[in-house]
Amino acid sequence: MKKKTKIFILVGMVLLLGVTGYLNIALNNRIKQTSGQSVTTANYFSTYREDRQSTRDQELLYYDAIITSESSSSEAISNAEAKKLALVSQMESELVIEGLIKAKGFEDCIVTNVNPNVKIVVKCAQATLTANEVAQIVSIVKEQTKADIDNIQITPVE
Repeated sequence: MKKKTKIFILVGMVLLLGVTGYLNIALNNRIKQTSGQSVTTANYFSTYREDRQSTRDQELLYYDAIITSESSSSEAISNAEAKKLALVSQMESELVIEGLIKAKGFEDCIVTNVNPNVKIVVKCAQATLTANEVAQIVSIVKEQTKADIDNIQITPVE
């Protein structure tokens, strides 16, 4: 019984990570396909946030299930705790960066911080950014994450 529970939990986590990876690739490909064109979906930002939060809530539930399960080994528990802390740290980092970018006058933005890469989608009037605006965003990201400039991708959308 213990082994079946562990296997079920691990399979669930692997499936969740696979779905997360697929969604990340699908959304990034959609953004890349429209780069140079204006993306005019009014609810893009809210939909993305809802999807991201839903996925992360599921991940946190899986980690909590492993942590609280009496049949989990101490190694599995410590691994789940470490991954949960890393996810919470990532969520906090993205929230701070989004807030700082919005404070610079941008209407909306989404930040995805998966070390070492940081991807930013910024809502701006003409779907283009000036050199000064790019410098402001890069400065915020580097200050908050210590990411190398080569690992920062900024995508403006209308």
